[in-house]
Amino acid sequence: MTQIATRIAELGITLPEPAAPVAAYVPTVLAGSLLHISGQVSFEDGALLTGRLGEDRDLEYGQRAARACGLMLLAQINRALGSLDRVERIVKLGVFVNSAGGFTDQPKVANGASELMEQVFGEAGRHARSAVGVSVLPLGAAVEIDAVVAVKAG
Repeated sequence: MTQIATRIAELGITLPEPAAPVAAYVPTVLAGSLLHISGQVSFEDGALLTGRLGEDRDLEYGQRAARACGLMLLAQINRALGSLDRVERIVKLGVFVNSAGGFTDQPKVANGASELMEQVFGEAGRHARSAVGVSVLPLGAAVEIDAVVAVKAG
């Protein structure tokens, strides 16, 4: 078992099956030493986590949805690179939160994914980030997250 796979097992995490694209794009693109991961929506146990934060969903639900997106990002990275041990650093997460007009806790929602990256990769999981509220997401998802990852040479 690899170092990161061991850490994931210790955390009690099971990676989901990487989701197939739902439109005309690819899940990942490796450009030089940077892996760009397309936006991943919030699936948990095969079910889409839907709703609008501040309207019919609360902060805790949003954090759970963000963590689910983070798990799907890890699954996509693992598929693209063959091993999460090839991750040098999580560079940036772009977090989109399906939000009601008065909802302003997007950064707290995003922590669901950010904290997961740090748990899995340690210091290399700390990243730059944007967290924005949007009025709607594909399929009615509560959260969508894309990422940029630095890949180790080799």
